Amino acid sequence: MIVLTEADLRRCVALDKDTVDCVESAFAALATGKVAMPPILRLDIPEHRGEVDVKTAYIPGLEGFAIKISPGFFDNPRLGLPSLNGLMVLLSSRTGLVEALLLDNGYLTQIRTAAAGAVAARHLARAEARSAAIIGAGEQAWLQLEALCLVRPIEQAKLWARDSSKAADAAHDLSVRLGIAVTPAATVEAACAGADIIVTATPAPAPLVKAEWLSPGQHVTAMGSDAEHKNEIDPAIFGRATYVADSLTQTRRLGELAHAIKAGTAGADQPFAELGQVISGRAVGRRNAADITLCDLTGTGVQDTAIATLAFRRAVAAGLGQPFDTTNGK
Repeated sequence: MIVLTEADLRRCVALDKDTVDCVESAFAALATGKVAMPPILRLDIPEHRGEVDVKTAYIPGLEGFAIKISPGFFDNPRLGLPSLNGLMVLLSSRTGLVEALLLDNGYLTQIRTAAAGAVAARHLARAEARSAAIIGAGEQAWLQLEALCLVRPIEQAKLWARDSSKAADAAHDLSVRLGIAVTPAATVEAACAGADIIVTATPAPAPLVKAEWLSPGQHVTAMGSDAEHKNEIDPAIFGRATYVADSLTQTRRLGELAHAIKAGTAGADQPFAELGQVISGRAVGRRNAADITLCDLTGTGVQDTAIATLAFRRAVAAGLGQPFDTTNGK
């Protein structure tokens, strides 16, 4: 097998249109019903604000499938450590043998998550969308804005975070990095006002975006509700918006939809479209220019298999990584 470090993976995988297309194809495959994707295995370590997810999926036609271990320990910044970490193992779909160990420290997860946000905007936001609101100031919030710029003509953005100084610093750095006007917002409501696209990328346990703040034509992508206790969007939005899930099986259990079901604003068996169905033309996403759309992204194993396969293929072509003989440990 080949061992790939984070440095190797950063050299061969970036947040670009090819990566967005790769993740888009994975969602489209999920819509066919032939993908094998078991439920997320989850481990909570509450005394250290830790959580660990294990995700996987088999996509017919791909030569490999990935198993990802993704820890999130949210007190780590106080220790000078990153909140997110992890690794992926890529195995042969034909033999089950390990082909690569991807020691990405969560890098590939960050990239594929940002790419999913771009896919959601590509298919649900208005084509002329030029302004964005980013709720959160962590690495994923940065990447979400960068991803939006790949698929929509974003000219300006507002950014809100609980720590106003962090929001100001992030806004300044993103302005320089992306070459667009990014300003800090004093409140979430102020950030959302007038934005064509709203992206939430936080571990919030209670809604940050209220339904009454939304205006016709806006698109909302909720990134953070990847666990049962997380909730970024007011459940009342289900009375105003067209809802699209990355995986209904997941979002009924741990996404924004789960909270809406609990609140009674959505039915437990109510039919909704999945993003892959919209991509493949099997379902309608945005109905018209005035429609408010909400995409609930909880993170899927197909994204991990897709990005791991892409990384492995590119790494081999570039001669990256360290070969490791599993028979004798050399």
